[in-house]
Amino acid sequence: MTKVVAIVGMAGSGKSEVSQIFEDHGYTKIRFGDITDEAMKKQGLPRNETSERLCRESLRKEFGMAAYAILNQPRIDQALKQFNVVADGLYSWEEFLSFKEHYGRQFFVLAVSASPQTRYARLLCRTIRPLNDQEAVSRDRSEIENLNKAGPIAMADFTILNESTLENLQHQAEKILEILNLKD
Repeated sequence: MTKVVAIVGMAGSGKSEVSQIFEDHGYTKIRFGDITDEAMKKQGLPRNETSERLCRESLRKEFGMAAYAILNQPRIDQALKQFNVVADGLYSWEEFLSFKEHYGRQFFVLAVSASPQTRYARLLCRTIRPLNDQEAVSRDRSEIENLNKAGPIAMADFTILNESTLENLQHQAEKILEILNLKD
């Protein structure tokens, strides 16, 4: 049975790192943020937190709170014909419910968690889309209050606490991959 593993967590928690580990183990990666990037490019918007938020909220206004599930589902369905899929960046409760309904027992959620202090330090140092503390706090509030991001994190099948080294994160992700390999 092929699987869809959605990686969830707040900005700076390590979702992209975990997604990369899954990709390194043969999963096809579908990055939800690609939809936002494409929308910003089409609209000629600069790549920054304000533009990203505008596009995310605009897409959700047009397609509903399950927008990213709806827009990414064809890509995931195509990839599942040959490979397991890691979905990087599922956000909303409605996206979670949409995938749960569509993929059923094939669908798993992995939450990556880190304290705000740890995440904000990481976000400040990012080379792509860095955020200062004020921007990070604003993004957290917006994602929790406007995008229903907490539900999928709370309902995750697996959780990784990412407060230490990249090696520790990789070890935890590989343990979850082992468990998932047993689920057929």
